[in-house]
Amino acid sequence: MKKNVLIIGGGGVARVVAHKCAQHNDTLGNIAIASRSVAKCDDIVASVLEKGSMKVEGRIQAYALDALDVPATIKLINDTQSEIVINVGSAFINMSVLEACIETGAAYLDTAIHEDPTKICETPPWYANYEWKRRELCKDKGVTAILGVGFDPGVVNAYAALAYNDYFDSVSDIDIIDINAGSHGKYFATNFDPEINFREFTGRVYSWQDRAWQENKMFEISRTDDLPVVGKQTAYMTGHDEVHSISQNLDVPNVRFWMGFGEHYINVFTVLKSLGLLSEQPVKTAEGLEVVPLKVVKAVLPDPSSLAPDYTGKTCIGDVVKGIKDGEEKEVFIYNVADHKDAYNEVGSQGISYTAGVPPVAAAILVANGTWDAKEMRNVEQLDPKPFLGLLNEMGLPTRIKDEDGDRPFTFNQ
Repeated sequence: MKKNVLIIGGGGVARVVAHKCAQHNDTLGNIAIASRSVAKCDDIVASVLEKGSMKVEGRIQAYALDALDVPATIKLINDTQSEIVINVGSAFINMSVLEACIETGAAYLDTAIHEDPTKICETPPWYANYEWKRRELCKDKGVTAILGVGFDPGVVNAYAALAYNDYFDSVSDIDIIDINAGSHGKYFATNFDPEINFREFTGRVYSWQDRAWQENKMFEISRTDDLPVVGKQTAYMTGHDEVHSISQNLDVPNVRFWMGFGEHYINVFTVLKSLGLLSEQPVKTAEGLEVVPLKVVKAVLPDPSSLAPDYTGKTCIGDVVKGIKDGEEKEVFIYNVADHKDAYNEVGSQGISYTAGVPPVAAAILVANGTWDAKEMRNVEQLDPKPFLGLLNEMGLPTRIKDEDGDRPFTFNQ
């Protein structure tokens, strides 16, 4: 049994993680939350206490931390006696936090792939450039590291594993579809860190097709689906983390990721990119100041956590899986629908943060009770999806399955 959780990050996702850890602190123990801005962490702690989220009496405390400082992170893990670290900070800190966990023996969980701030769209599979280089070390030291355990990547990887294991004899296609049919009321904003958001869409779009990597441009290929609750939606093929692990860990010839965008988002994005304002490379102003255009855009856009109070509408995220079962072609859609307003009422965050923040806490519970305490590095599709999805049913992210037998809730009875 592992006990005590250190949450690294101070944004909207960290807020969700803190509330959900508090709601399960009888299993997870004491909660520490740390980021460069201790004021943000203090605000999250106050929110947890104000909403009465603590299931049982326990400790929740905020700390200041530069997570790129590995010795400081090691010290905080040891000082707080944290045996589980949930990293929901910037993707730039992943390897530093992972190093601290390997050194201390704490379990490591994150929700996105590591990125080098000076590089975009490195050679696929992306995990092989950073995290997977530590697989043997994690195994040698018996350190549990679960990569990409947000929603996408994360829950959608579990959906892929569920379909692969239980619904097909062979799988030909996994198409992950992410639709946000909500509205935040702003002229333009991103639902999570603008810098990370834009970096996803400014490079090459990698997909896994015919068991090989294929390159396309952003907004080059689209599809339209009539989806549960949110209706007919157009999504564009996009490069994304889960394609890079599922393609290597499951025997599936085609794995693609699709994200929904409105015309307004595409137009603003196109202008910003055309003007060079989404570049990660520094430039000099006429006054001799060196600035990174992408960081300037991030600075002037709304903080994603500020969108929560006025956010309305729903998300629909899931996997369309095709293959063969008993000699016949079969298709199944495994998905979740989340409501922005419901998320805000419960934890004070919008639905995108909610869908990203609940899954790592479910994973932490499974690590704490030994179910997912793998003692090595794993991606989510390499773990048993059923207890994970069963927990999410109870924690606010219920799974549904739509196939030839109808549209029904996923049930898991231990």
